[in-house]
Formats: sequence, C-alpha cells, structure tokens
Amino acid sequence: MTSPDRNRPNPPASIVFRPARPTDGAALWQLVRATGTLEANSAYAYVLLATDFADTCLVAERGGALVGAVIGYHPPREPDTAFVWQVGVRPDCQGQGLGLRLLRHWQALPAQAGRRWVTATVAEDNAASQALFRRFAHALGAGCQVHPHFPAELFPAGHAAEPLYRIGPIPHAALVPG
Repeated sequence: MTSPDRNRPNPPASIVFRPARPTDGAALWQLVRATGTLEANSAYAYVLLATDFADTCLVAERGGALVGAVIGYHPPREPDTAFVWQVGVRPDCQGQGLGLRLLRHWQALPAQAGRRWVTATVAEDNAASQALFRRFAHALGAGCQVHPHFPAELFPAGHAAEPLYRIGPIPHAALVPG
C-alpha cells in the first residue's frame, strides 16, 4: 500500500503500550494460546488478571489488535519486587524485539515504582525466554541471577523445572522505557 503521493510506502501501524483493561481478558487468553509456547490458563483467569491485576499487566496493540502482553503482579512477601508471570508475543510479531520492548514498558508502569527487582520463573527448556530475561537485565544495566525455585517434581509429569530469574537491583535511571 502506498501513500496518496505514491512515492512513499505507508509505515506499519505503530505499537501502543498500555495497562490491561477488563475488556482485554479474552484477547489475552487468545494471545497466549496463539503463541503456541505459553501455558494457557482459563479464559476466566485472564479476565481476572486484566481486572484485579490490571496495573501490573501491560498489553501492546497494533491497529487495535493485541500483539503482545506482559502479565505480572507484586509478590505479597516481596514489596520491592515485580514478578513476570507470562510474556507473550503474537507469532507474526516475534523476532522483532517486541518482547524486550514489552518488558521495558511494563517495568516503567506507575505500579512498578519503587520495585528494584524483577523476577520470573523460566522452564529449563525455554531458551528463548532465558535469553529474553538476560537481554532485559543487560538493557537495565542490572544483574541477572538464576536460582533453583520450582523443581520438576512440583509439576505434572513432563513439565521441566522452573528456576527463578532475579534481575536487579534496577538502577534508578533504568526505570523508564528505552
């Protein structure tokens, strides 16, 4: 498609990052299922997350459609920590740096103010997420330590262990999206 002057192509629609809304629940569920790699929870769970945890969940839209999301919360026993539960990017948008952009915008949400640590569990067989969290730590200028957390025995048969990735402390200057 070209612009009216026919000399310049139209740029692709820009991506808008915003906190989740209750009306995003069904779309979050569909996005997670579409990734083909994330464990999908019930549609109800995503409606609940987009309602009760909206301040700590971020969506990315392009042309009015969800293309990515970060679902997270604040662990009750760790007031200076934000936990990433799921990061999802629509397959046709993968490989373009959107996962890292999502995390940077998520970490800069007002609800994340004062959080000096970001944690996530990542399955031992999920190389893409492991690399994403290491890139995120590097982009923040923060350390990334990996510790045992959820052993495989806690899950149904066939589920890999999920070590804890602990990123931080996050320098104050890194608390804005880059």
